[in-house]
Amino acid sequence: MRTFARARFVRVSSRKAGVVLEQIRGKSVADALATLQYTPRIAARLIEKVLRSAIANAEHNHQVRNLDDLRVVQATADGGPSLKRVQPRAMGRAFFIKHRTSHLMVAVSDEVNGARLAPAPERARPPAARPAAVAETPDAKPAARTKAPRGGGKAAASKRGAGKGKR
Repeated sequence: MRTFARARFVRVSSRKAGVVLEQIRGKSVADALATLQYTPRIAARLIEKVLRSAIANAEHNHQVRNLDDLRVVQATADGGPSLKRVQPRAMGRAFFIKHRTSHLMVAVSDEVNGARLAPAPERARPPAARPAAVAETPDAKPAARTKAPRGGGKAAASKRGAGKGKR
């Protein structure tokens, strides 16, 4: 049975949490907890709490007794709202600070033999369903390629008086 736990509005960037989540995705619950325990990142502590909550949900809601069968089947960090602050700087300037938040989600499952862990096999389409290839004629010319102007598309400036200030 697939069980999940969420932590919303967590004060860690989703990019930083995603680095830690990649390490536990697909692992058994015991391996994932050991990995999180020895990962020296703040996001690891938060993700560990979410993983322990998902394990407790599996025990309570679905009466999963053998925790050795549980695997982390999904682990995501989606971006949440940002807390915006302004820090005054020199000469009347302002520096904007964005305290990013994220929504963490960890799903565990006890499917036997990893039935949901393996990707679904691709089905072969019948030959009639494939689009017909465009027939090429031998005397057809390839499309002419046009060159972009040099200098990033800007008109070339004359050498004298074109720069900033004096030379």
